[in-house]
Amino acid sequence: MALARKRRRSNRALLATAALSGLCLPVQAAIIGTWTIMVGASGTMTANPAISILGSKQAGGSSATATITASSLLCTLLNLLDCYSVSAPAPASFSSAPSGGGTNVNFSTVYRLDGTGVDTSGSVPQRVVNGTHPMQVDLTATKSSGIFPAGNYQGTVTVRCE
Repeated sequence: MALARKRRRSNRALLATAALSGLCLPVQAAIIGTWTIMVGASGTMTANPAISILGSKQAGGSSATATITASSLLCTLLNLLDCYSVSAPAPASFSSAPSGGGTNVNFSTVYRLDGTGVDTSGSVPQRVVNGTHPMQVDLTATKSSGIFPAGNYQGTVTVRCE
């Protein structure tokens, strides 16, 4: 008889745990939400006349593009306007560069959201609402002394969601 009581208590505890676990899953999904970044076109960096700056905002350069989509049920239900933020901090170095091309170089980035035309410093997070947001990113590399040697350069900017 004592063994049967223990089994019933164990079954009740297991049933209660399973029920609570099932109730928690939708809440976790609502809090977490989703964030998608679709990389578009790669940008093109060009040199200034003194060959001391390489940048996508220089004449002949072009911005890299991406599309970000933010979605959170909790933000929608509570009518929150700023559940996510985006940033695009500058890289510490070129991904690839000719010999001597990556020394004495400072990097900076700016980005624009939703076609506003307003540059935001890459390291400054900008709040976004649920929905789809087109983004343009520009990278500038400035040589503090000398000029950039001839060759191919590549820089990679990481778009962050927080």
